[in-house]
Amino acid sequence: MSVLQLIKSGGFTMLVLLACSVISIAIIVQRCLYYHSRSRIKRKDFMDMIKKEFEKGGAKQALEICKLHDTPFSSVVHAGLTFAGHNEKEISNNMEREIVVETTTLENFTAIVGTIGSIAVYIGLFGTVLGIIRVFHDVSTTSAGGINVVIRGISEALACTAAGLCVAVPAVVAYNFFIKRIDAFIKDMELCASETMDLLTLRRK
Repeated sequence: MSVLQLIKSGGFTMLVLLACSVISIAIIVQRCLYYHSRSRIKRKDFMDMIKKEFEKGGAKQALEICKLHDTPFSSVVHAGLTFAGHNEKEISNNMEREIVVETTTLENFTAIVGTIGSIAVYIGLFGTVLGIIRVFHDVSTTSAGGINVVIRGISEALACTAAGLCVAVPAVVAYNFFIKRIDAFIKDMELCASETMDLLTLRRK
């Protein structure tokens, strides 16, 4: 059967899965591009530049470096440097707040992909069950038909399960990838916050 025939045989359930697939793919592409754009510099290289500016006594230049690099950890370091004149607790709190803000931004839309990955298979199974019910109902209400008609109807109904798997597997893989990337971003932000606090503490001494 062609793709169009499979969609027609699946009925409303197949349309729901098709919509889930489009949404999932759109979010996956958007998130991948977003994560790539915000990880163009490594944490170690970034912090080396910040430390060099501190050694020169140029806190303002360090802030400019933070503004030039649009990464989650640069925002955290910027939050710490802007509170350089405050006590350690206030500096730490400001960086922690920035970590929460950045983490929330990084997690945008990922829950939708995870949800689609979780329910797509069940939607497909639901469509298959409805298709099988429809096949047996048609056979029982008409004298025409036979084993070939039943087998054909069941094969068409199973298309929903196959479609559900095709939607669910990429969504689950992408969701796990997103979680791993977010965890890596969080670790970088926490390490940068700790290093920034050390730099500000040493500068006071």
